[in-house]
Amino acid sequence: MQAPELTIVLPAYNESKNIKPLVDKIAQAMGSITHEVIVVDDNSPDDTAGITRNLVSEYPHIRCIRRIGRRGLSGACLEGMMAANAPVVAVMDADMQHDETRLPVMLDEIKNGADLVIGSRYVDGGDHKAGFQQKSRAKGSEIATSMANYITGNYTSDPMSGFFMLTRQTADKAAETVSKDGFKILFDIVSRFGENLTIKEVPFQFRERAEGESKLGFLVTLQFFGLLVSRFTGGLIPMRFMLYALVGFSGLFVHMATLFALFYGAGVDFAVAQFAGAFAAMTSNFALNNSVTYAHRKLKGNQFWVGLFTFYAVCSIGALANVSIAQSLFELRQSTWFAGLAGALMNTVFNYAVTKLVTWRDT
Repeated sequence: MQAPELTIVLPAYNESKNIKPLVDKIAQAMGSITHEVIVVDDNSPDDTAGITRNLVSEYPHIRCIRRIGRRGLSGACLEGMMAANAPVVAVMDADMQHDETRLPVMLDEIKNGADLVIGSRYVDGGDHKAGFQQKSRAKGSEIATSMANYITGNYTSDPMSGFFMLTRQTADKAAETVSKDGFKILFDIVSRFGENLTIKEVPFQFRERAEGESKLGFLVTLQFFGLLVSRFTGGLIPMRFMLYALVGFSGLFVHMATLFALFYGAGVDFAVAQFAGAFAAMTSNFALNNSVTYAHRKLKGNQFWVGLFTFYAVCSIGALANVSIAQSLFELRQSTWFAGLAGALMNTVFNYAVTKLVTWRDT
């Protein structure tokens, strides 16, 4: 077997029905160009990893990385790129929405001196609307791309593309600094290194998904906005902290709604109402953080209840300070809003700093 000229990384989750058809299409598109395909599977329940491994007898150039306890598109892309044997690495979705026939064209651009080649839906000859079954998603993609362009500048027309190719040297450089969280690794790469890279674009037609369900959803949207703010601040604010802050912001509404309902609606003592608000916010924050901020370490089954208990235990320390500060401000005749908000904000930083180490054991 010859050394591959190109490694194609396919991050996958529940894509068992698409792997073999896509590998066939890639082989046809590549022709005589030697290549390898690395499927990076996030422990899919539909046995994507097992089906991929069963193809090795027919396609010896296929490899599979099965990730246990790790989730996320960007992280999967990075692991695949770091496992590549070829001097050039391509990343494309496993759902067959990306046009594999453009791979040789993109490879030619690399051979002509490009560091990064982007499959673009927004240059002449490209199209993005066909791949979205709902017009609202197509419009959402346009808005997200415009927001991303505000940060990345004019280096590319499609910083949100999941279809790109880069040299191994560029991949190694990117792996040292880009975020493993989120789902738009290209945006992260371009926003960090765009001015130092030779970037070319190749138009492609964004196609409809062949099988399975789209991964776009509430979590992906939150991750994008978290990454957007993180890159806007030059990486000073980590994306995960931004997600935690967004969840904490929602907890403020839960907290204040509970406080006002009990204090004004039920006539409960302010201190009791404030404590109840903090407890309600802790519960909602744990549930959302478990599903959003720490989706890659999501607690399930018995671990969920153990995690909830530790979350309560740790946050109760902050809650005591919360109630104490809020009560003091209230007795000083500060407004209910100000007193309650000051106490609630006291919890936020403490919660993030401690629960990430204790509840989710994140490093």
